[in-house]
Amino acid sequence: MTHLIICRNNATRCASQNAVLIALCLGVSVGQAAEVLPILQHGSLTGWENKEFKGQTHYEKVSVDGQSYVHAISEHSASGMFKKITVDLNKTPFLNWRWRIEHVLTNNDERSKAGDDYPARIYVVVSGGLFFWKTEAVNYVWSRNQAVGTTWPNAYTSNAQMIAVRSDAKDAGQWVAEKRNVRADFKAVFGSDITQIDAIAIMTDTDNSGQSVSADYGDIFFSAD
Repeated sequence: MTHLIICRNNATRCASQNAVLIALCLGVSVGQAAEVLPILQHGSLTGWENKEFKGQTHYEKVSVDGQSYVHAISEHSASGMFKKITVDLNKTPFLNWRWRIEHVLTNNDERSKAGDDYPARIYVVVSGGLFFWKTEAVNYVWSRNQAVGTTWPNAYTSNAQMIAVRSDAKDAGQWVAEKRNVRADFKAVFGSDITQIDAIAIMTDTDNSGQSVSADYGDIFFSAD
């Protein structure tokens, strides 16, 4: 049930009004508004930066039937969009998002460098600061054939661990919602009990497999539960 806040003076705006509006848009209780941290809203990439690895994946905001989101197209390319943001996992440990893919890739071994491509993935990064070799990342991926819940080290570095959140083409072409406990996931794959993350990224890439694919990313936010 949505809880309403009534100001004592009707002419006075509640200090938490913006948080209330965000909470209503995300479909959570107004009473939990202060425990929701938006990361990507309505397809706006304001505050996000591009990181190219090999060629440019095209990312743009699109609006269809009143819904806005990020549309990504990869043509044998690998680049991502990232946002530097500190998230206190003591307060908001759950990462929530919606995504949709056109199709899964074909015949790529995701555990090898030659097949390290995904139609959609979300990175969550913990910075090592000056000790860059201590930087760690969890990759939530839409896998071709790894069973949901499977984890494995990235083919290029063990400092990035992959988690198959969605697998195969069963849900291709439709929006699906995901929710992960980031703090629990980092502890499971790295053995460390982190309390904050420092950046988040989205990436659609096909540079290794030489294929083409498109994906959509809806709202992304952290929540208390």
